[in-house]
Amino acid sequence: MGNTGPRIEVDTNRCQGTGVCESIAPSHFGVREDGSMHIIRAEVAPEDLDRVRDAVDSCPTLALRLSGE
Repeated sequence: MGNTGPRIEVDTNRCQGTGVCESIAPSHFGVREDGSMHIIRAEVAPEDLDRVRDAVDSCPTLALRLSGE
């Protein structure tokens, strides 16, 4: 899959692992047992964009953004 759409970026210095993103878009975000967030899929397909955008916009620490939109 080529990088033709938006990609998720995370500022790990801001992220507190609250899990809000994971609860909204679990196919793209995960929170490990130690509380650190990881991106499962950075590339966002068109059919997932609304859900991922909601997750990014809902981040309480503003640690997430979409690049290439």
